[in-house]
Amino acid sequence: MQKYIIRRLLLAIPTIVGAITLVWFAMQLAPGDPALMFVPPDYQGEDAAAYLEKINEKYGFNDPLPLQYARYMRNTLGFDFGTSLRTMRPVSEDLVRRVPNSVRLGVAAFLLAAAMGISLGVLAAIKRGTWVDSALMVFALVGVSMPSFWFAYVLILLFGLYIPILPPSGLGGVKHMILPTIVLGYGSAGSLTRYVRSSMLEVINQDFVRTARSKGVSERNVLIKHALRNGLLPVVNVLGINLAFILAGSIIVESVFAWPGVGLYLFDGVQGRDFPVVQGACLLIAASVVLVNLLTDVMLVLVDPRIRFE
Repeated sequence: MQKYIIRRLLLAIPTIVGAITLVWFAMQLAPGDPALMFVPPDYQGEDAAAYLEKINEKYGFNDPLPLQYARYMRNTLGFDFGTSLRTMRPVSEDLVRRVPNSVRLGVAAFLLAAAMGISLGVLAAIKRGTWVDSALMVFALVGVSMPSFWFAYVLILLFGLYIPILPPSGLGGVKHMILPTIVLGYGSAGSLTRYVRSSMLEVINQDFVRTARSKGVSERNVLIKHALRNGLLPVVNVLGINLAFILAGSIIVESVFAWPGVGLYLFDGVQGRDFPVVQGACLLIAASVVLVNLLTDVMLVLVDPRIRFE
């Protein structure tokens, strides 16, 4: 297992480097000049041009792109993500302060998605062909298809304005987490429900399930001890994919609900063309997704002894 994990970590390095390289070049192609945010509004004409030139020289924006890229990669490999152009604070410090907020929201959304997806998927498989199955599939399809930002605004209007029982935005207690958790977890729950249903239907029709029934085993024990245990093995991989989806989707949800996490930090960085912020946040998200995929593969081997490390 150790050799497998080390090999996967080594293979993850090119993936992460490729992701942050694409982000770096995309930011270079974005319109606008990041140095403009430093120019005071009362600077006009030659004063503004001279000040702008000084800022470009200070931060190396006038250097050739290969030189800027080499300097960025060198600093990144040394875990130096630079200083935010807006807040003038080290990006690493801002990320450390915001990561716990994103983790708390992501874990809550993941647990909600897993609980809803597994339970509703199993129920849909048991009630196959009934109105319950149809209703649950519609519920799942809506969750997969509905844009998260639209759903977020609907919940804000409903429970923050018309029926003001939940705070519409900001960081606080448990109440502040309810709306963003629902929005972030609903889409993953929808896709997971459909997958669990398909997996359970496939297992229910297997010979060992029919054999258990023929031996007089109760339907409850057949479902729990035989069908559910084997039907949920492939779901482990889907759970990992959904967790990665939640990490990526938190950008939109945190922006709508003003949740001070990594997603909102990245969104503000993109709006302000804050290169160090965008690059540092994207590097963190890319590394998190790679780590989640690795943990998913390891968990899949641990829960299913038929799979071996290769």
